[in-house]
Amino acid sequence: MTFTTANHLDDALRAYHHPVDERAGEIARAAIRHLYAFVEDVGLTRDEWFRGIQFLTAVGQLSDERRQELVLLSDVLGVSTLVEMIDQRGAPGTTEPTVLGPFHVEGAPRREMGDSIVIDDDPGPRIRFRGVVRDVAGAPVEGAELDVWQAASNGLYDVQDPDATPMNLRGRFVTGADGRYELVTVRPVPYPIPGDGPVGAMLRACGRTDVRPAHTHVRVSAKGYRQVTTLLIDAGSAHLDTDPVFAVRESLVVDMSGDTVDHDFVIEPVTPPGNLDD
Repeated sequence: MTFTTANHLDDALRAYHHPVDERAGEIARAAIRHLYAFVEDVGLTRDEWFRGIQFLTAVGQLSDERRQELVLLSDVLGVSTLVEMIDQRGAPGTTEPTVLGPFHVEGAPRREMGDSIVIDDDPGPRIRFRGVVRDVAGAPVEGAELDVWQAASNGLYDVQDPDATPMNLRGRFVTGADGRYELVTVRPVPYPIPGDGPVGAMLRACGRTDVRPAHTHVRVSAKGYRQVTTLLIDAGSAHLDTDPVFAVRESLVVDMSGDTVDHDFVIEPVTPPGNLDD
């Protein structure tokens, strides 16, 4: 019998049919099926395969504790957004999720309600975000944490800028019984994602922009509720239709032309109301 690509796929799948971890085996088999289909679909040559290996090697070599080129690659392929859409899929009316991005840092300082997250003397105009964290029934959520971070007016996050004070433009705020939050920051600006590495070269080769619209990241979490990673996007910003990481949602675009933005976040219980004893 002539050995074919179909035989080869069958052999590979059989090799992964008795895993110690069933979920790992399921993911591996699906990845093999899709990768084999991709290779056949495009008729991948040996030279192209090796260039792909070199590309992925360069992506890994550029990733460290300050820069995550692998996350950036996932972002610009739209995979990060897809994962968040599936993993954070919420009930109708809940805040829409977007990407975490490569510049989130755990352990941002806890700040008092109404405080500014600006540490360095950023020259940009100040803007106040305020609103209420609510549940799907409209009730305020007490003890909800808002983890907030963004780039400075020079388009750089603190972890990118050697002259920035650590934790500049980062902060965590916890709501009281009224569910209200309030914070001050600098009005965000559009900025390019890191373009000096292999991901930037890939974007240029594919004719895509590397500039993100102006936005502020927010991750909302509370005990007993589904966490949501989202952002607020400046309605007056350029690049709303060409965001390289596919994170723009109409419900998250807000008017930042004034000095105050009112925006509520809606989260849902981990266990839907009425099923608490299930």
